[in-house]
Amino acid sequence: MPSVVCVDVGSTYTKAAKIDLAGARLIRRAEVRTTAASDVLAGLDAAVDAVGGGDDLLVCSSAGGGLRLAVIGYEQLVTAEAGHRVGLSAGAQVVHVAAGRLDGAAVAAVRAARPDVLLLVGGTDGGDGDTLLHNAQRLAAARLRVPVVVAGNADARPDAVAALTARGVPVTATGNVLPRIGVLDPLPARAAIREVFLRHVIGGKRLSRGPRFGCLVRAATPDAVLAGVEALADLTGYGVLVVDVGGATTDVYSALVPDAEASAGPRRDVAGTLWRSRTVEGDLGVAVGAAGTRAAAAAEKLDALLPPPASGPAAGPASVPDDRGLAAAAAVIALRRHARGHAAGPGQPRTGGRDLRDVRLVIGSGGVLRHGGGHHVLSAVLGDLAGGWKLPERARTVVDEEYVLAAAGLLAADHPEAAAGLLAGLL
Repeated sequence: MPSVVCVDVGSTYTKAAKIDLAGARLIRRAEVRTTAASDVLAGLDAAVDAVGGGDDLLVCSSAGGGLRLAVIGYEQLVTAEAGHRVGLSAGAQVVHVAAGRLDGAAVAAVRAARPDVLLLVGGTDGGDGDTLLHNAQRLAAARLRVPVVVAGNADARPDAVAALTARGVPVTATGNVLPRIGVLDPLPARAAIREVFLRHVIGGKRLSRGPRFGCLVRAATPDAVLAGVEALADLTGYGVLVVDVGGATTDVYSALVPDAEASAGPRRDVAGTLWRSRTVEGDLGVAVGAAGTRAAAAAEKLDALLPPPASGPAAGPASVPDDRGLAAAAAVIALRRHARGHAAGPGQPRTGGRDLRDVRLVIGSGGVLRHGGGHHVLSAVLGDLAGGWKLPERARTVVDEEYVLAAAGLLAADHPEAAAGLLAGLL
């Protein structure tokens, strides 16, 4: 019986799932504490042993903070926004977005954001190329020592790559994220970011003393989860929404059927539509992110969802009943942000919003939801009538109790039938 073990090395827990490839089913799963303080391979090997090993091993990782990405574009509401959307879809935490011709202060701001990778975009194909080249030259001169993915104007791209290469900057060239106004092409840049993450970032985080861990990792965990969500949407043929509430962050993934969003109105988004999307909220969580959740809930007038603050020193993770309120608030706020989009600054229009009315399946993930809090959290999400976004009209809810989305995402490319069989258990 051929089998594969899919492992997600998280910042807190390392989760392993053993999959029967022929039967397309989950055999066994286990989780252990991530051993990032010493060597993540110790925890990874312990998780693999706990499920009995397998014939192959596929790994994704968000340990060490995952992938930090800075985006530099030509115009805030067009190419910079397009790059921002693509970066999120690639499983990155977008820590900085800059637009226009970089000057000294702008370069300093990029440096201060401490990105692992820079995504340099700008200009549609055949459009402005001067800004892309100028920014490549400024980054090359700044000696940031951060790998750069160049995904802008095709005509200016070779000169931009040459400017960076001449200064010894690791650079990867790929297709333009916005080849034409209103046409967003995320896949080449997403693949390039994944490759740079695997080649440069995993080893650079010093999570393991040897090269083995870097050779095992196939993707950043959010990238793998989005691949699983995409596979599920392809399997069902309808819109899928996932909210993953963690201790430090809350991620939202949506995979929409194109006609669903196109029917929402005639306005065309100049930065293009990303039908399969992810947003990450770094201030919302139920453990280290609890303070951020409380502050955001107060701003959104959602205090009623929250449990009373703890009266004494924390003695480990909060109890599930207490965590349910925090998880519900984090999920509701994250969904509001995902659906409403974001503004580049005060007084700026919101961009990147999602029309989720035609979503048919809403999936909850995260420890609190898997340990009894799923109904409470997802009911709060689908009952958010004051959130400023259109709720799904015919959605049913389910909790990813066996944590199969990441595993299915890892399997999707080489074992699509096994991935589909695994995902069918959610339906």
